[in-house]
Amino acid sequence: MPTRILPAVGDVDAVRSITTLLSQLPDAEPVAPVVDSTQLIDTLARLAAESVDELPEVVVVHERIGPVPALELIREVALRFPAVGVILVTSDASPGLFQAAMDYGARGLVALPLSYEELASRVQAVAQWSVGVRRHLGSGGDVFTGVGGTVVTVCGAKGGVGATLTSIQLALAAQASGRSAALVDMDLQAGDVASYLDVQFRRSVVDLAAITDISPRVLADAVFRHDTGLALLLAPGEGERGEEVTDRAARQIVSALRSRYEVVVIDCGAQLSGAGAAAVEMADQALLITTPDVVAVRGAKRMVRMWDRLQIRKAEETTVVVNRHTRGTEIQPPLIQRITGTAVAGTVIPANFKELQGAVDAGRIHELDSKGAVKQALWGLAAELGLVKVSEGAQRGGRLRGGDRGSVSFRRRKE
Repeated sequence: MPTRILPAVGDVDAVRSITTLLSQLPDAEPVAPVVDSTQLIDTLARLAAESVDELPEVVVVHERIGPVPALELIREVALRFPAVGVILVTSDASPGLFQAAMDYGARGLVALPLSYEELASRVQAVAQWSVGVRRHLGSGGDVFTGVGGTVVTVCGAKGGVGATLTSIQLALAAQASGRSAALVDMDLQAGDVASYLDVQFRRSVVDLAAITDISPRVLADAVFRHDTGLALLLAPGEGERGEEVTDRAARQIVSALRSRYEVVVIDCGAQLSGAGAAAVEMADQALLITTPDVVAVRGAKRMVRMWDRLQIRKAEETTVVVNRHTRGTEIQPPLIQRITGTAVAGTVIPANFKELQGAVDAGRIHELDSKGAVKQALWGLAAELGLVKVSEGAQRGGRLRGGDRGSVSFRRRKE
């Protein structure tokens, strides 16, 4: 059986050199190279969605891949696609880098300039390892084999527009429909998820910041299990400690959560930190919450432009959600869409503070009235985003609308 090899190389000359050598290897079947980290993850995700057997046995990652650094990309591949063996191609063959590459999940390292013999030896060894892992998975081993959970980030156009409320209700909707869900408070200096849910906690996201290998047990120790069944990873009680969560740490934490939960909702607040930026970049869906007023919409436009300048996320890959909507306001969703250049969610959240006030003051936002307009809209938004399980009838009936409450199965998970 030929060995499928996927090169991930951003440099044009390096692509030519690596693909030429790979094509000369015995029983090798090089596939079309990918040019950046995003394309690599998307390609592997698409193949894994069909079957683990569709994945290439070997991925060759060049040191100059981007925008995600090579080692962090290797860690994400290792966490999300454990049946794929990764080889790092690098000009630095020092023992220190070799050890770091192994710690991040690489199965081999090949030094530049490339040698046919060294490359052939590494590819053969990694391919044999990959085949062995797949054989183990086929026998029913308890190893995560899926494409990974859905990650949704929720940011505010400015403070006070409802990002935390939205994050909590999206996660609750996913959990109630039967999906395992985690809620992360990445608003590191001013996170309020714990207050909204009346939670007293000892551990926080900071406890994972310095850990280079986040095992399931380590992750479980840091997570707080809420009465609703939600897994909570909370912001630190001391805001200054938020600086300990670097963008690198955030990538590792998000990757670890994605490998363990079907839905991961991340509240990033309204201030862009390195950790929040990394989460937004990695997210499958990035939501930006605004209210229909001039100041908030300007803030949304400013945020979208900054993400684009920093190459975090393009405007068309961002979805704006309009909170506190009324039919009488002059600023309606189509105008917000034109101003920001983003998509706008079909579900709008109505203005009804009386429905929220008691639950917010008591720290019991998870006990909102199910018949309330705000909760119904937020859970409808979760359905629109595909975060909830839908009934077979809804699947046969075609596309699910955000407000189609009757076709979504919301049931409490059995503990």
